[in-house]
Amino acid sequence: MSLSENHDRAARAAARLAPAPVSLMLRQGQGGNNRLYRVTTGDGRHYALKWYARPPGDTRDRLGTEWAALDFLGRHGLEQVPRAIAADAADGFALYEWIEGTAVGEPDTKDIEAALAFAHRLHDLRKMDGADQLPLASEACLTLAELLAQIERRLSRLTEVAAEHPDLSRFLNEDFSPRHHRLVDRAGTAGKVTTAPLPKEHRTLSPSDFGFHNALRRPDGSLVFLDFEYFGWDDPVKLVADFQQHPGMTLPISLARRFAQGAGALYADPGYAERLAATAPLFALRWCLILLNEFLPERWHNRHFAGHGDDRRRAMRSQLAKARSHLRQHATDEAP
Repeated sequence: MSLSENHDRAARAAARLAPAPVSLMLRQGQGGNNRLYRVTTGDGRHYALKWYARPPGDTRDRLGTEWAALDFLGRHGLEQVPRAIAADAADGFALYEWIEGTAVGEPDTKDIEAALAFAHRLHDLRKMDGADQLPLASEACLTLAELLAQIERRLSRLTEVAAEHPDLSRFLNEDFSPRHHRLVDRAGTAGKVTTAPLPKEHRTLSPSDFGFHNALRRPDGSLVFLDFEYFGWDDPVKLVADFQQHPGMTLPISLARRFAQGAGALYADPGYAERLAATAPLFALRWCLILLNEFLPERWHNRHFAGHGDDRRRAMRSQLAKARSHLRQHATDEAP
């Protein structure tokens, strides 16, 4: 489909979903997977039109998940997220409140407190009407065994394509695999691998892609959190480990530890601290493999849809360097 055809299709969706006649629609930047448009209506209001990618082989309902999450959060009064306006699930479009704001940039202690306050609200909402109808978060890790299985699945898929990429093959064999075996043995020796899922009373509601990379700072300084395509029930430990380690933002060690400490006071779970210590390095292994998704052919379906360029080799080199750095920095025996 040509650029003009894509624009026309999005314009028709905007006309269907907007609460007033559309006067202007502009494409906004390049998202990781989707297309985003700023829609202006004749009454001067602005909206965000999101066109969701539907990659082959990916059965996740990103639109349905995000729409249900923002609708639920909005109904329960959260102002730190965009309001859900309208959706056309059949055509892959949803309309949300447009958030005027800027990137967070370098976060400070006040931002950490804002993130903790948001996590606290999410945790409180687990008891509200409709919460039990929300799904598990995408790739939820309610047992350590599931986390290990996710690592194995991602490693297996990358190993399939590594023969075509010598640099990737060397990294997996010489750097990743020795660390992987050591950390898995450490977890097994400690006796923390279990098939029993985390009890429901200790789970939380999680964006599952939570961090300042998915936030905007409003003119008044308050933060709005974005991207709820993977939202759902999960272990708070995964939320915390992912927040601390997310490659999409740079978080100083002092702030990462402040977030973990604040979260520890929030989650009334006697096993929280032990699980975080045991699994944080394993989540780091998982992030290393996620960073290497650029080596997978199916990844580029999403990238092309979102409007990224075609220099795949440069992207692979960059992501491999990030994976090496992440492995050195986070896949260690040190306390998170």
